[in-house]
Amino acid sequence: MSISHKLPSAVAVEALKKTWSARESWRVFGIMSEFVEATERLSAVMPAVSIFGSARVTPDHPYYALTEKIARLLSDAGFSVISGGGPGVMEAANKGAFFGKSPSVGLNIQLPHEQHGNPFQDISQSFRHFFARKYMFVKLATAWVVMPGGFGTLDELMEALTLVQTGKSRRIPIILVHAPFWQGMLDWFRTTLVKEGMIDAEDLDLIQVIDEPEKVVTAIFDYYATRGFSPSEKEKEMQLNL
Repeated sequence: MSISHKLPSAVAVEALKKTWSARESWRVFGIMSEFVEATERLSAVMPAVSIFGSARVTPDHPYYALTEKIARLLSDAGFSVISGGGPGVMEAANKGAFFGKSPSVGLNIQLPHEQHGNPFQDISQSFRHFFARKYMFVKLATAWVVMPGGFGTLDELMEALTLVQTGKSRRIPIILVHAPFWQGMLDWFRTTLVKEGMIDAEDLDLIQVIDEPEKVVTAIFDYYATRGFSPSEKEKEMQLNL
């Protein structure tokens, strides 16, 4: 039996390596430009609160209305509100802020199947790379408000907890909204992660669970009551080394 497929020659392999290396090098410049553009354009939105949650929530869902109310209260209190710029909870967050007093910001991601950006954005910044987008969520946030959501929401939550726990990011309020949704996860944290020594019991203090929109705003103001919203010089250095 003849072999119809042959391995590429050494010359062909070497040419492919060089082509790939060149593409990778140019990609680095693209990543740099994405960071620079976003940093310059978004530096004026602080203080800001990042809100996360499911893209699958419809406008008639209670989570949508709850998110919209929280975002409106935050906006009227002087916080820019940042979301992922898409539908569902992201849209509700942007919508609440859009009709409030402070900017509504969407950090949109370009996906193979294009994410539909919501129309309630005063400032819309587009990203090709998830890690650059995540960096801006962390860099800009005075607090994180986490609504019910799926894998993407959990990814953002765990990222925040890990960065604060390991000292790579300053400590900020991380607020979970709607206790019944989060209770099973929090119970597992206590009964498994703490019990087996995977995290310290004190690590759970990084999280607050608050259901009432007004209390979400109050908790953020209470946290900063004695120190102000601007990061200290030490915290600025931490942000530079994320």
